Amino acid sequence: MERRSLGPFEVSPVGVGTAPLGSTRDWVIWWGPQDEHEAVDAIRRAVALGINWIDTAPFYGWGRAEEVVGTALAGRRDDVLLFTKCGTFRDGDNLRPESIRRDLDASLQRLRTDHVDLLQFHDPDPSTPIEESWGALHELVREGKVRHGGLSNHTPELVERALTVGPVAALQHQLSLLARDAETTILPFTERHHLGVLTWSPLASGFLTDGFDVGSLDADDFRRRHPFAQHDLTALRRELARIAAAHGATSAQVAIAWVLSRPGVAGAIVGVRSAREAEELPACAELLLSPDELRVLEAAAP
Repeated sequence: MERRSLGPFEVSPVGVGTAPLGSTRDWVIWWGPQDEHEAVDAIRRAVALGINWIDTAPFYGWGRAEEVVGTALAGRRDDVLLFTKCGTFRDGDNLRPESIRRDLDASLQRLRTDHVDLLQFHDPDPSTPIEESWGALHELVREGKVRHGGLSNHTPELVERALTVGPVAALQHQLSLLARDAETTILPFTERHHLGVLTWSPLASGFLTDGFDVGSLDADDFRRRHPFAQHDLTALRRELARIAAAHGATSAQVAIAWVLSRPGVAGAIVGVRSAREAEELPACAELLLSPDELRVLEAAAP
């Protein structure tokens, strides 16, 4: 499988996203029931197929996703790059230096490892200067618990402030055919500063997959109330299906291929919930869309 540069890393164009795998009813984002054995199988199948990185966070299911990852990687830790986050936790104690250290130590225990390859600040913390937080992260780098640091959902101005303290290995932002702000606010900035980008929710929380139906979701599924549910996606779904048929692919694979075509994008974080879904990942990395196909999809998106 192709590898792309993400700062100091060489990554497969798609990685395993674990937010849905942490789905529990006591979490703020309910994705519906998730069988733990299927979650473990999904991760192991993706790694077997050549996916070489996993993105997780203590926020996902209040630690459940990290526990699933730790189980899946038992005896396989050296086969993958392991990315997690800190902050955005339910005690509201986010990116103070002592919180970063405490969150990481808990993550390492759940992940069953002594280090992570990338530790990302999940979201900005307005109550703590980023210079202070970023300095604390680089202390963990010097201690060997973290190989590199990244920033998720941070503005260019905050990234520039962090860069005055220490290197930023990667950025993470939302990008899909239904959420394109990063194309104008983030990607030009990252190209100028030679920073790699990971994109989250490339399938718009599942709205761009084949056969997605809000009405069939669990009654408490957060997507029933998602802003995307208010869009008329008829035209976009029609074009996704048409282009997918021409390539012998699925609509989801086409939607991810669109994200991977964006300049500066190193990888797309794709949530998989079963081994069957994991088996679709390699084709996402290999699918190349023509300029005409890219334009048609963009024109059809609401």
